[in-house]
This record gives sequence, structure tokens and C-alpha cells, in this order.
Amino acid sequence: MADILLEVCVDDSAGLGAALRGGAGRIELCSALALGGLTPSAGLMQAAAFAGRPVMAMIRPRAGNFIWSSEDLRLMRADISAARAAGMTGVVLGASRPDGRLDEWMLSALIAEAEGMDITLHRCFDLTPDKAAALETAIDLGFSRILTSGGATRAPDAAETLATLIAQAGPRITIMPGAGISPATLPALAHLPLREVHASCSMAQPETDAVAAMGFGPPERRITDETTVRALCAALARL
Repeated sequence: MADILLEVCVDDSAGLGAALRGGAGRIELCSALALGGLTPSAGLMQAAAFAGRPVMAMIRPRAGNFIWSSEDLRLMRADISAARAAGMTGVVLGASRPDGRLDEWMLSALIAEAEGMDITLHRCFDLTPDKAAALETAIDLGFSRILTSGGATRAPDAAETLATLIAQAGPRITIMPGAGISPATLPALAHLPLREVHASCSMAQPETDAVAAMGFGPPERRITDETTVRALCAALARL
């Protein structure tokens, strides 16, 4: 099997450094990973521009669903422009209709703003009622890859769905499994013809009681662990 690229999602400069030292091949840059990842700050994007690896900026203006308003669209287009100006390789985005299908109109507008950049469709794909149809829509729109757990909470629990998606995609688009992938769970995906894998490689770090009590954050946060990044890179190399 050819080398499998590991993309690591990070939400601060410490996590960025840990992912790079651990051997990540690409970075997904976010803020608020505890909320599933939101748009990173301009300062963090500027710092990541010197990473020496491809960096994809998450474009998601708020937590919750992926049904965007016209105001959300305005903000997201401005954030894509900021990511381009900061030197990001590409952007990670998605948009849903109320019934879970991909919002082709909204996605077309965002992709037009990101013309010339690498583009990943994020896990709004996992909410679609017909993944085979959504995959074809993503291809028609021009996405480079789809980040997906196969519709499950954890990608290793949906290995057969991922296998079906990879077979349907062929060389036209990359299916990048993500969610719940670690050195311990990777064997469940070992039989798949993987090209790229996405993981946080994070560990829990408790916050102080005062921070949680004042509402500044949850009782714990996830921090990128260099040792886990390194271990997952090594496990992928052995496949």
C-alpha cells in the first residue's frame, strides 16, 4: 500500500507544534475542537502558514447544524478570503439543507470564493440521508476529498460503509476517514485502500474548577499529543 497521509486537526499553537513534531502530513486548523471545530483566528492562521506542511482552515462560523443563513454565507466568504490571505493551502467546509442533503447552492457559492484552493467537504456529509448521492454531488462540485466517519459516531465502527464509499469514489475523489481513529482503533480500517486519514491525536486535560464554574470552558479540554501523532504515523506506515 502507498504511503497514507495523516491529517491532524489542531486548535491552538501548542497543538500545531505537537502535530508537526509527531509527523503529521497535513494540518486541519480550527478553533474550539470541543465543539467540532470552528473557524480559526487570523493570528493562528498566520502562525500556521510557516508550518512547512499543507494547512487546511476550517470554515464554520458557529457551532451546531450546518444550515447557513445569508449572513453566515457573508461571514464564511470573508473567512475564506482571510484564509487565502494568510497563506492557507485550502479550506474545509460544508452546508446542509434542512432535510440533511447537501446544499448545492450554498456550497457552490463558497467554492467559488475558494477558487484555486484545496477544498475538503467536512462531516456534514455524515448527516446526508443518501451518501451515494451526496458523494456524486461532492464530485460534481469539485471537492478534493470528503472527511467522513461513514455516518457512525466513530469511523472504525463504519468500516464497511467506508469501503463502499471508497469503491464508489475510485480515483475521482478521496474518502478520508475521520472520528475515533487512534493507533488502537486503526486495525478496524486496515483492510481498506486508504489514501488519507484524519485524527485529533488528542488527550484530555482537566481544567480547574474555577474555569469550569465561571463558564469559561468545559471541565476538560482536548490537547494534541505528540506521542499519539507519532504512534499513529508509525501504525499507518505498517499498513
